[in-house]
Amino acid sequence: MIPYGRQQIDNQDIEAVVDVLKSDWLTQGPLVPRFEQKIIDFTGANYGVGVNSATSALHIACIALGLGPDDILWTVPNSFVASANCGRYCGAEVDFVDINSKTWNIDVDKLSEKLACAYVSGKLPKVIVPVHFAGQPTDQERIWELAKQYDVRVLEDCSHSIGASNSGEKTGSCRWADIAVFSFHPVKIITAVEGGIALTNNRDLFDRLILLRQHGIARKCKSSSRHSGPNPYYEQNLLGFNYRLSDVHAALGLSQFDKLDKFISERNKYAKRYDERLADLPLFLPIVKSENSSSHHLYVVRIDENRAQVTRKKVFEKFTQNEIYVGVHYYPIHLQPYYHNFGFRVGDFPEAEKHAEQAITLPLYPGMGVENQDVVIKVLKKVLYKSP
Repeated sequence: MIPYGRQQIDNQDIEAVVDVLKSDWLTQGPLVPRFEQKIIDFTGANYGVGVNSATSALHIACIALGLGPDDILWTVPNSFVASANCGRYCGAEVDFVDINSKTWNIDVDKLSEKLACAYVSGKLPKVIVPVHFAGQPTDQERIWELAKQYDVRVLEDCSHSIGASNSGEKTGSCRWADIAVFSFHPVKIITAVEGGIALTNNRDLFDRLILLRQHGIARKCKSSSRHSGPNPYYEQNLLGFNYRLSDVHAALGLSQFDKLDKFISERNKYAKRYDERLADLPLFLPIVKSENSSSHHLYVVRIDENRAQVTRKKVFEKFTQNEIYVGVHYYPIHLQPYYHNFGFRVGDFPEAEKHAEQAITLPLYPGMGVENQDVVIKVLKKVLYKSP
C-alpha cells in the first residue's frame, strides 16, 4: 500500500538509538539539551524546551501564557484537534477563525474583523493559535501586529512547518510569536518517534516552560531555611506535568535533523511534480505564497465540483481499490462531537467546511519514489476523467 505519509529511518538513526540504549542515560540525559540546541540554532529562537509531544508543548505553552478558565483561545477549524484542545485543557473557552480560500491558512482579514468585534463586546481572546497548514507559514507578521494592537498573546503552531520560512524568516524563530511549537511525530518532516518542542525568545516564559515540563520542580542548591537535607535538593514551585522528552527520542531526533534539508528537498521535488502533472485536472492545487517557502508536510488538493465528473467519494474508492491510502486534512474541529457540545454548528465557518468536503491528501514523503508518485497520478487522472 502507498500511504499518504511515513517516516524514513536509516541505519544511522537505528545506531543512534541503540547507542543510547547502551548508555547510562535513557530518560532526560545529555542528548535532550543537544537536540534542543540544534533546533534553537536552526530557527534563531533564544530558548527551546523539548517535550514528549507537540500536544504537550501546546498545553504548557498555554499555561505559561497565563491562559485559564476565564479566558478565550482562538484557532482555526482546519487543524488537528490539539490546536484547540490545548485551550480546553486550561479550562478556557475556544473559538475559531475561518481559513483563507486560497492558502487554507487562517484568514487574517477575518481575524482582524473578529478582533475588532471582540474588542467592542469585551470578549477578546487571551491567546491566538495560528496553524501553518501543510507546511506553509501563516501571514505571521500581520497576525503579530494585530495581536500587539489588542494585547493578545500568539502561540504559533508550526507542527507542519519546520524548515519552512516566511519572508526569509524561519518558522519557529518567534520573531512574530510569543511561543512557537514543532512536532516530531512519525509523519512530520523529521521524527523522534514522538516529541515536540516549545520555542520562545522570552526568558520568563522559558523558565516557566521548564518548570511545567517536569512536575513544576526546580533543582536547587541548599539555601533555604526550610531545608536541612543533603545538597542539592529539589523544590516543587507549581503544579507541572511529566512531559519530559527522553534521550532515546532525542537521539533519533538529532540523527533525523542531519537529514532535514534532504527531506525538505525531496518533499519539494514531489510537490513540484504534482503541481506540474495535475495542473490540467479539475482540482484546486495548493498555493505557496511567493514570499514563503513550504516544508510540504502534506500535499492537499481540493476537488473542483464545478468541473469534476465524479464525487470525492468515488475518488477515494478508486484510490482504495488501487491500495493507495489518502486522507482528509482536516474534518473541522468545530464539527467534532465534543465541540458540538459548546454550540458550534454547520455553517459557522463555511470555508473550512467547504475545504473538508473537497480535500484529498495525496501521498508525499521522502523515499516515496517517482514510480509510486506516478501510480498516484495515473489513478487520479483515470478517475477524474471518467464519467460517473
